[in-house]
Amino acid sequence: MSRAAPSALPVTLGLLAGGQGTRLGVVDKAWLVRDDQAQVVRLVAKFLTVSDVLVSSNGSDPRYASLGLRVVADATPGLGPVAGLAALANACGTPWLLTLPVDTLDPPADLVERLLGAVEAGGSPVGAVVQDDEGLQPLTALWATDVLAVHAPAALAAGRLAVHALVATAGLRTVRLRGVRLGNLNTLDDLAAARVTLPDGGLR
Repeated sequence: MSRAAPSALPVTLGLLAGGQGTRLGVVDKAWLVRDDQAQVVRLVAKFLTVSDVLVSSNGSDPRYASLGLRVVADATPGLGPVAGLAALANACGTPWLLTLPVDTLDPPADLVERLLGAVEAGGSPVGAVVQDDEGLQPLTALWATDVLAVHAPAALAAGRLAVHALVATAGLRTVRLRGVRLGNLNTLDDLAAARVTLPDGGLR
């Protein structure tokens, strides 16, 4: 899904949709429904200033293509989100990559601008990771694409699969977003609290 508008930021949105949602009965969280919109559609619509959108997924759901979204699969499936980050970095065509779990509930609409501003103000060319009111959110981060393309494959090769460790090794700056709770959708209780339904419209 290319956004070639002259005003677009040099950032690709990389949605991490590789989880199996086992606590929800094995469901693809990208298609959870909130306010009559699938999660993936809702998040893409929220970040209109990015240049491109990629989806990290090891499935072959044709709905992504119908939305004009390019799916990127892990080179070696089953290694968790670090493998997804490596795949996204390899496919990314912009200098910056904003990664975001596809089950994120309430990301600020100006998240890209806030992280870019923090990187520029702090002189941190490698990127920034979000800390919200719930704590550090290592998968919600703005990465210099070339930095992630080096560190993520190296972590995989060494068997270091913890995202926190990857963030620390890459040297991302922590950006505190006060008053923000990104939220996620892991359990049926989470879905009920957020008025989110499963793709078939019900809660199993």
